[in-house]
Amino acid sequence: MPVVTANGIDIAYDEFGDPKAPVILLIMGLGTQMIAWPVPFCEALAQRGFRVVRFDNRDVGLSTKFDDAAPVDVMASFSQAMAGKPVEAPYRLDDMAADAIGLMDVLGIQRAHIVGASMGGMIAQVIAAKYPARTRSLVSIMSSSGDPSLPPGTPEAVAALLAPRPDAKDREKVIEHGMKVYRVIGSPGFPTSDDELYAKIKASAERSYYPIGVGRQLVAVLASGSRVDLLKTIAAPTLVLHGADDPLVPVEAGKDTAKHVPGAALTIVPGMGHDVAPGLVPILVDAIADHCTAADRQSEPAGASA
Repeated sequence: MPVVTANGIDIAYDEFGDPKAPVILLIMGLGTQMIAWPVPFCEALAQRGFRVVRFDNRDVGLSTKFDDAAPVDVMASFSQAMAGKPVEAPYRLDDMAADAIGLMDVLGIQRAHIVGASMGGMIAQVIAAKYPARTRSLVSIMSSSGDPSLPPGTPEAVAALLAPRPDAKDREKVIEHGMKVYRVIGSPGFPTSDDELYAKIKASAERSYYPIGVGRQLVAVLASGSRVDLLKTIAAPTLVLHGADDPLVPVEAGKDTAKHVPGAALTIVPGMGHDVAPGLVPILVDAIADHCTAADRQSEPAGASA
């Protein structure tokens, strides 16, 4: 997978489809590599007439790691955020949004459909609000407005998110931990087989395993605070997709996001949790492709450059 320098850092990316087609930019969530956007998902979107670009956020996968940053205390940051106090962080969601725009610049992409999952949805929201000229449309998946009054995830899901990561030297422990997390946060209506899940976690661990980056990304989310006021400024056609059975970011967060974005459509998927399970791929592809196609029809220059 190619690596380019954008916004002053190295960003690993991958792409599918016709280079001249309208672009869908996929942004993944907390501590999760771009390969969590499954190849069949990306290929299906490409077959619907899009150039699909996925990439590793900073501090994950094969993109730049911020090893020289000051150490972060995740639990202390949580406490400060819950108390309404400022949270110090090596970087914020704004910086991660600038990474995505920098990647678009390097790839010669003027405008894109911005599609993000979980933390990636938060980054996508920032892009749509702060870079409207670069945004064809927005799809926010299993994400949140960051409003601190929203209900938290289940205790089991939050514990899974915050559980200590195993040492990188013990590959089987790393895979076992990943499988436990996905068993807690995954989609009850679209179960992933043990073999599929094992292969997915193994591929991720073998490509890159960098738990320190997860903490920095989480603190970036906490430091960035609520996006409620920002969401109200978004003008791009917006779709909010959320699982009815998401244990980590409850469905109320999706409803709240849609409520604050003018004209946003909301699709709640029964049985969907907090993952992109194989059984969900056709549902998500149809929803995203239909939304992006409709947005392109509404936008001005038919046949404009992607």
